[in-house]
Amino acid sequence: MNPLLDFSGLPRFADILPEHVGPAVEALVAENHQVLEQVLAHAGNPTWETFVLPLENANERLSRAWSQVSHLNAVVNTPALRDAYNAHLPHITQYWAGLAQHDGLFAGYSALHHSTLFEQLSPARQRIVENALRDFRLGGAELPPAEKSRFLEIQETMAAQGARFEQNILDATNAFGHLVSDPAELAGLPDDVVEAARETAMKDGLSGWKLTLHAPCYLPVMQYAEARPLRERMYRAYATRASEFGPGEWDNTPLIRNLLALRAEEAAVLGFCNFAELSLEAKMAESPEAVLHFLKDLASRARPYALRDWEELTAFARQELGMDQVAAWDVAFVSEKLRQKRYAFSDLEVKQYFPEEQVLEGLFAVINRLYGLTVHPAPAPTWHADTRFYDLLNPQGDLVGQFYLDLYARPGKRGGAWMDDAITRRRVGNAVQTPVAYLTCNFSGPVGGKPATFTHDEVITLFHEFGHGLHHLLTRMEDLPISGINGVEWDAVELPSQFMENFCWEWEVLSGMTRHVEHGTPLPRALFDRMLAARHFQSGMFTVRQIEFALFDMELHVGLAQDDGPLQLLERIRESVAVVHPPAWHRFPNGFSHIFAGGYAAGYYSYKWAEVLSADAYGLFEENGILDRSTGNRFCREILERGGSRPAMESFVAFRGRPPQLDALLRHHGMSGTEGHATAH
Repeated sequence: MNPLLDFSGLPRFADILPEHVGPAVEALVAENHQVLEQVLAHAGNPTWETFVLPLENANERLSRAWSQVSHLNAVVNTPALRDAYNAHLPHITQYWAGLAQHDGLFAGYSALHHSTLFEQLSPARQRIVENALRDFRLGGAELPPAEKSRFLEIQETMAAQGARFEQNILDATNAFGHLVSDPAELAGLPDDVVEAARETAMKDGLSGWKLTLHAPCYLPVMQYAEARPLRERMYRAYATRASEFGPGEWDNTPLIRNLLALRAEEAAVLGFCNFAELSLEAKMAESPEAVLHFLKDLASRARPYALRDWEELTAFARQELGMDQVAAWDVAFVSEKLRQKRYAFSDLEVKQYFPEEQVLEGLFAVINRLYGLTVHPAPAPTWHADTRFYDLLNPQGDLVGQFYLDLYARPGKRGGAWMDDAITRRRVGNAVQTPVAYLTCNFSGPVGGKPATFTHDEVITLFHEFGHGLHHLLTRMEDLPISGINGVEWDAVELPSQFMENFCWEWEVLSGMTRHVEHGTPLPRALFDRMLAARHFQSGMFTVRQIEFALFDMELHVGLAQDDGPLQLLERIRESVAVVHPPAWHRFPNGFSHIFAGGYAAGYYSYKWAEVLSADAYGLFEENGILDRSTGNRFCREILERGGSRPAMESFVAFRGRPPQLDALLRHHGMSGTEGHATAH
């Protein structure tokens, strides 16, 4: 049996082959068209059971099968799998786009909305119907036939080009390697990075040390390598990935131009002034102007702190390191030296206290204290030997969810960190389907026989992704379109993830989740206090950098780059916001997969928007006790369990007792002294 057509349990990753993709997609799409014909017979007199549910069941099977394919394409990318994925992505895109503008479905949902049955539906199901009608309008259901056809073409082309954008970055990243033969060139690098580079060279049949652009190698080189020419070489290679400075077939420049044009055309066809307006239709923010005001207001608060950070950095470089000028490839290196001087610790020192097993124990202890949940390893087929699988149990010992954990970087795996859904909670007959999540990171794995150890930033990343995972796994909703993160406004999705990051700064948490990798002692309180003192180190620079990306994304999709181009727009934004100015050859847009391949187009601002919500939500834990079970239960009940069953602002107010305020965010970034009126509501 084709493993992609088996929905009786967990995905059969050990059995899935590229040749299974085509037959599975074709069979499921054909089945779904048959179901579509059946439900359309009820479009004149629709009920939930005859009209909504059958197609929802069919669509879930297709989503689950394609989710396995796209996940494998992201974590164990091979030429054969990529070909299968690219060959059938158009079929998937055509199917979903066709549903979104189907006259009969649109008419059926409209009839249900205006029928007496609508008032008998639960508020959550009423929201599903209302969201569906909105999505039909945004999917082109009201367009005339000729424009519908063009709209479908646009969707298909954008899906293919977004996938190509991501693949170009992966190929450019995998293709780069710098072989070092002189150990002096590696001065300053941590031992585990040097050992990993030696092992990478050995795998390629080479002697010496091979440096790559994968995060566990690239980031330490930029932070610790004493050899400035090495930092510059690595920085240049990373900054020009997938651009005109490399092989033409990997250049993302034409894809950026095409995607922007297609998005603008899509918005115009639907009657919007620009793509940003279209993007915000299903988000919390009211308008592009409101988002731009929020970002610029936040920038005005943060920039004085960023300028102070930059002045301190350049003064330190000049006085202590003899560097008259700090180039972009020097920033991380000088920053680390300054932090060591000022706070008497390094990231490398802290990393020794965070071995993988202890970190996971600490993470699981936090969710046990907050929600009474326990985590247990469980058997399951996986896609790689490093991947693990766990059961999540409630206080009564019942299974509430399961998740895969794939933590290490490797060739053929997309960079970054993310959570995705494998199976979503829903009612199926008399049973409730157990939700399953993928949690994926790109950390350093075990090296030279030693266990993997994580930097504090990597611990924060793990907590962040686990917050997304809990949002998916702890939902109590039983209808697919509002279960877990489904139906949650995009600019609120980051609330549970950013909320979890706060626990990584609490002694009550860290004291129990650290153990030195060699001598087993926990993190000393004195070292933690120095980490805490350094928490806001360069937070001004970090904040304006995030605002720079968010402004670039929003202004790009408002159409402000039409006169010249993305690079010129980015430079104009940097002139008003940034304090660090990369060289002219830097091609940041070519690697900005969040907005060109990852669903964040005209939505990157949501990281800062949701951070207002998450910081303010965490404020209640600071008032009541950071691991207070009753507050944890309230957060779970009002936010995590609710999914998309009601507007995110209603969920926030139900938890916090009032609308969000910016004070907590500014305090968490050490910027509470500035004046201003930025709000996120």
